[in-house]
Amino acid sequence: MANERIGYRSAVARQPESLAHGLKIVTAALETIDIRPFRGKSIGFAGIGASYQAAMVGASYLRLLGIPSFAYCPTDLYEAVDSAAQAFVALSASGQSKEISDVMALRALMPRIAICRSAENPLAELTGAVIPSGSGADNGASSTGYTGMVLAIGLLCDALAGKTFSGWADLPAAVGQMLQSTRNMANAAAASLQACSSIDLVGARAGFATAGEGAMLIREAVRIPAAGWDTMNYLHGPMESQDSRTGVIAFGNGREVKIAEDMAGFGCPSVLITDRSDMPHRPNLTVITVPGFDNPVADAIIQIVALQMIVGDMQDSAGLTDITFRYRQTDTKLKAWSPTEV
Repeated sequence: MANERIGYRSAVARQPESLAHGLKIVTAALETIDIRPFRGKSIGFAGIGASYQAAMVGASYLRLLGIPSFAYCPTDLYEAVDSAAQAFVALSASGQSKEISDVMALRALMPRIAICRSAENPLAELTGAVIPSGSGADNGASSTGYTGMVLAIGLLCDALAGKTFSGWADLPAAVGQMLQSTRNMANAAAASLQACSSIDLVGARAGFATAGEGAMLIREAVRIPAAGWDTMNYLHGPMESQDSRTGVIAFGNGREVKIAEDMAGFGCPSVLITDRSDMPHRPNLTVITVPGFDNPVADAIIQIVALQMIVGDMQDSAGLTDITFRYRQTDTKLKAWSPTEV
């Protein structure tokens, strides 16, 4: 079932299957959707929660491909209807996020397309065009739902830019191999972070989005305060609060490497998720080496799955396996849509 809820570890374990299926579903959908109205326009990606982090990945990638693009939280879009982007990609795994539907309804005359887990939902009905990610069963702390959305975004960006990335087909198998090869290091990383009172996550460009999504995941699944930081911004003060009671997770192979090394040297439990394989052993630093695709979207998927593995171990150690959210909000979701409704 498209919206079936399963255990957290089960959701992470099915990432290769989910990505392989999603690749077929999204590719087929893009063959039927007319994206010509988006050509020559600045593109806005609108999302909330995990979908906002996915929006940041999309905007970063599309700018890299030469198209002006911006990530928006809905709060920014209730006003300035005419001064934001000229076309929109609306992101909601369930298609029921009220805020996304609100701001898309304000832009009825603009080109709009939704990316959701499935094709039948209120947001898809509103935009009139939808790319289903096909990510399938997931946990409440999004795993396959997030990576499936990011994959769909990457494929859509390629289509909008008239580009082709040949590595998409290799991604599911690479994720499957990583789930096996990094298991011990993920467990070691989780053990080093387990007693932390808070955790900072750091990355640049698409990696900044990965840091933000990782922080949400730690907050949701492990109930430890966490925050995502842009790499360069992190150097200008935020690290000052860190000590042996707080942790750092850095994503990337640039300045992030030195951040992880420096923070470990200051006594902070530190984790580096990178495609570099030449990292020497350092006290307080756990390095998880993942495959590199030289593509920011594919790399973001690989890196967040590595973080999902760490979170699974932390969740189990904290006695929080497969918990559900404590604080449910009653005004953030629309009623599920059915094609039989009038």
